[in-house]
Amino acid sequence: MTVKIGLVGTGTVGGGCLDIIAAHKEDFKRHYGIDLEVVRVCSRNPEQAVAHGVREIFTDDFHEILDDPSIQIVIELIGGTTFAKEVVMGALAAGKNVVTANKALMATSGDEILDLAEKMHREVAFEAAVGGGIPIIDPLKHSLFANQITSVLGIVNGTTNYMLTRMAETGATYDDALLEAQDKGFAEADPTADVDGLDAAAKIAILASIAFNSRVTLDQVPAEGIRLIAPVDFQVARDMGYVIKLLAVGNSLPEGVDVRVHPTMVPVDHPLAGVNGVFNAIYVVGDAVGETMFLGEGAGSGPAASAVMGDVLEVARHVQADIAPWASRATYDDLPLVPMDELSMSYYIRFVVEDRSGVLASTAEVFARHGVSISSMVQRGRGEGASADLVYITHTALERDIQQALSEIEELEGVLVDNSEPTVIRILS
Repeated sequence: MTVKIGLVGTGTVGGGCLDIIAAHKEDFKRHYGIDLEVVRVCSRNPEQAVAHGVREIFTDDFHEILDDPSIQIVIELIGGTTFAKEVVMGALAAGKNVVTANKALMATSGDEILDLAEKMHREVAFEAAVGGGIPIIDPLKHSLFANQITSVLGIVNGTTNYMLTRMAETGATYDDALLEAQDKGFAEADPTADVDGLDAAAKIAILASIAFNSRVTLDQVPAEGIRLIAPVDFQVARDMGYVIKLLAVGNSLPEGVDVRVHPTMVPVDHPLAGVNGVFNAIYVVGDAVGETMFLGEGAGSGPAASAVMGDVLEVARHVQADIAPWASRATYDDLPLVPMDELSMSYYIRFVVEDRSGVLASTAEVFARHGVSISSMVQRGRGEGASADLVYITHTALERDIQQALSEIEELEGVLVDNSEPTVIRILS
C-alpha cells in the first residue's frame, strides 16, 4: 500500500523533508515496508519547489491538497497561527492525518486541534515542535508513559543558549553576543521571540501538557528573557558554583502545575549545566525511571526534518496497518496552574546603585521588612564613576514577597542608577 502525502511549506524544513524522501524512499520500502509518495506540494515560493524537483506536483493553493481524497497525510511546515491553523484544521476535517513542526500553533490551539483529531479518528504528530531533532514528544507519550512525571526542565532555545555560552566564555556583553549570533545565522534580525523567552514558553507549554496529562497554553506561561544579563552575573555565578541558562521549567506540584521560563542559575554538577552552544537539552524526572536527559541540536533543516519524517513514517505505518490513533484525549485532566507569585525559591538579584554609604542598608531593610532572608551579598565597583553592582543572594523566599520588595526598592534614592533595571535570576535547587 502506498501512503500518499501532501506537503504545505517548502522552506528550510519542508525542503529538508523532500530531500530525505528523495534520498531514502527505497530504503523506507526495503527496510520498513513503508511506501511514501508525495503527490502534491504547496508553497508561496515556486522557486523552492523547483529546486527540490517537484515542479510537476506544485500548487499555490493548499485547498488542492485538502480536497484530494487520495492524500492521507498532510505535512504543515509554514509556521504561524493563522494560515497554518486553517491548513491543519482543514486537513483533519477532511479526514486526513497531520504532521506539523508548528510549536506556536500547538501551544495556542493544541486543544482544539487534538479534539478535532479525536473526533475524526485521525492522528496529529508534532515531534519537531519541541527540540528540533531531539526525540522528546514520543518518549513522553510512549516510552515514559508508565511514569508519573514530576519535572521537565529544558534548554529549548538554541539562540539564547549560544548567546549565554559566549557571554560566559568570553565575557561578551548581551549586545555583542546577539550580534555574533545574528552574524552566524543563529538569531533572527528581530530576536524578540528568542531573547524574551517566548519561543521557549511555547515549547514548555507543549511539554507540560503531555508530561502532566493536563492543558497548558502559551498565554499561561510566565516568561522572562535574557536582555538584562551582564558579564558580572557570570562572574558571580562562577564564584558560587553555578552557570546561567534560560530554562523552561515544568513541575508537578500537589496544588497543580508549575510552568515558567526565565534565566536560571544551574549548579555546575547538574546535567543541564554542560549543555552549551546551539545545543538543546530536556531533562525529565519520573517516579519509576528517575532522571533522564535528551540532548541534541534543536534547530536547522536536518534535525527538524529528521523529526518531521520520523512522525511521517510512524503515521504512515499506522495508516498501512489500519491502526487507530493511540491514547484518548478523554484521559486528560484540567489541573490548575500554580501562579508564579505562590512559588518559593532562592534568588540572585543585582542592582546598579550609587557607590555610597546608606544604599546597602536601605535595600537590606526593605528585604527584611518583606520577610526575605539574605544568604549573602556582593558589591563590586564598576570602575566607571560612582556606581556599583550590588548583588543579593536570598534564602528560599516567596515570589510575591520578592516582587513586592523589588517594587519598593526601585523607588529608593541611589538605587537603579544609569537607567538600569534589577536583574533577577532564579536559582535551581
